[in-house]
Amino acid sequence: MRLLAAADYQEMSRMAGEFLKDQLKTNSRSVLGLATGGTVKGVYSELVKLYSEGQLSFSHAASFNLDEYYGMEKNDVNSYFRYMKEHLFHHVDFLPGSNHLPDGMAADPIHECSRYEEMIEKAGGVDLQLLGIGENGHIGFNEPGTSFQERTHLVTLTDSTKKANARYFKSLEDVPGQAITMGIGTIMKSRSILLLASGAKKAEAIERLWNGEVTEDFPASVLKRHPNVTVIADEEALMLIDRKGKEELTR
Repeated sequence: MRLLAAADYQEMSRMAGEFLKDQLKTNSRSVLGLATGGTVKGVYSELVKLYSEGQLSFSHAASFNLDEYYGMEKNDVNSYFRYMKEHLFHHVDFLPGSNHLPDGMAADPIHECSRYEEMIEKAGGVDLQLLGIGENGHIGFNEPGTSFQERTHLVTLTDSTKKANARYFKSLEDVPGQAITMGIGTIMKSRSILLLASGAKKAEAIERLWNGEVTEDFPASVLKRHPNVTVIADEEALMLIDRKGKEELTR
């Protein structure tokens, strides 16, 4: 696991954008695992900027998103489908049909989980998976206690996760109670992983990721078992880790 320090959110976003640009330069046909939320908004802005400057293309790439709320229409203002369209897909040159998210309105969510898992495998697996990290260590919607072997599945959201996401909704009651998410086992099959963290609220999670033990009580800890993980975190998120300046750390 490599840990790269950024001065602030803007630098973290820029560094992550360059990381993804390098991935596409190396393999234009990359299958990208994408995430949503506040942490990655800046990354997508960087990718749109790089695309507009002619520095990268998505025309041969494909994407699979980590998750989607269950019971939510695709074009609902709070759906992750809508988020991805607004922040990335409509601004770059992905080909039609190359972007995939779980179907939040599937009549049979269990079948949808299997279908999504099969689609990822048929595409050859994820080359680079982008992740954020929850304050409780969740990755995707995989909450503490989720099996490290779990594949794409339907999950009931915890109260803490619903509260964290409530800022995007009119009220806490409007936050969906379930979501379809890639499982930890699915994430771990990615060839490489890029995890981002910004802000003081993520400091304890990053310190535990770096120094703590591997346990299902802290889902992100499993990343220590992956051979190719890069973490980019800003100064506030790194405040609890002892290090020298902006030195790159590897463990």
